[in-house]
Amino acid sequence: MRVFEIAKPNHFKEFLNKLNLDRGGVEIISNKMELIYIYIKDLKTPAINILKQDALSVGAEVAAPSGVITCAKEKFDCLLIATKRELEALVKKEKAQPFGLKEVANEIEKIISAKSYPLKIMGIINANSDSFYSGSRFRGEEAIKEIKKQIKDGANIIDIGAVSSRPGSKPVSKEEEINRVKDILQTIKKEKLYEIVDFSIDSYTPEVVKMALDSGFKYINDIFGARDEELIKLAIKYNSKYIIMHMKGTPQTMQNNPYYECVVAEVEDFFKEQISKCENLGLKRENIILDVGIGFGKRLEDNLKLLKAHKNFLKFGCELLIGASRKSLINNIIPTKIEERLPGTLAIHIKAVERGASIVRCHDVREHKIAFEVLKHL
Repeated sequence: MRVFEIAKPNHFKEFLNKLNLDRGGVEIISNKMELIYIYIKDLKTPAINILKQDALSVGAEVAAPSGVITCAKEKFDCLLIATKRELEALVKKEKAQPFGLKEVANEIEKIISAKSYPLKIMGIINANSDSFYSGSRFRGEEAIKEIKKQIKDGANIIDIGAVSSRPGSKPVSKEEEINRVKDILQTIKKEKLYEIVDFSIDSYTPEVVKMALDSGFKYINDIFGARDEELIKLAIKYNSKYIIMHMKGTPQTMQNNPYYECVVAEVEDFFKEQISKCENLGLKRENIILDVGIGFGKRLEDNLKLLKAHKNFLKFGCELLIGASRKSLINNIIPTKIEERLPGTLAIHIKAVERGASIVRCHDVREHKIAFEVLKHL
């Protein structure tokens, strides 16, 4: 007999199936294998005391400040730590409790019922001359060559945009944006490249988006997060995927001292409102993709909080996109030139995928393909 400590399996059910457990046993045990950490902000003090007792009764735990037991303040933050099976039992208890615990139970239920999605790599083509990373800039025939290279390298989606959204970038006219992308779109349509890979248009200009959808594109990447109803209506008409990104302000103003009381709560409220807006107009939730907007009107601390809480946004029942490729938050952690930021990019994107992201928008398709293929085996 030998006894080994092993790393936590990435895929619980696959690991258990290799042990030849019966189907019922796999389901029961997999629900016990992963601890889930749920942060609850501004919960009434009596509610925390009730939640703590109920959590202990099902084998879970609540970490809370010492002042809770004496009701030193009206509200406190706390951390609930439990397995999925323990949370399922706790939800049933809290639905019958006062002080807002029924609402807490409903939110927990959304979290534990959220599904995961297959991983897709989204390559980047910038048909302009001022995007922050020069290695992503391609025009005309060079853009088509890069598209074919990214297909060979393993891209599932290719995102094409003609207007830079880096901090402080200047807007361009509709006519100029069309002029930058029209030849690329025509070639994609003529050569039927959309039959080989899915294409996304990175634009908030309705005329450009319509041109792309008419050229076989299947994704709309809207950095303004569904502010323009025309874009939503186009997504409905063409049955396309619609990426809603959170941005505070505009590219020209977004990094002018951004501030949040709670960035996770603010982004969550934004998604809730914009999803409702889209659904009211007729867009199916299954066609909505959410992007927390790393680097768009956020400080380093805001970006890190969103990355650490990334899995939380799965509760909306939408795919999550992560796009931190070579961005300045890496430089804010460890000073690096843009050309040196691939290792930092991979670290962020791997963690984001572990925390629910299923679409990875990146400049370096082949390197991401290799990293994720290796990760499957670890």
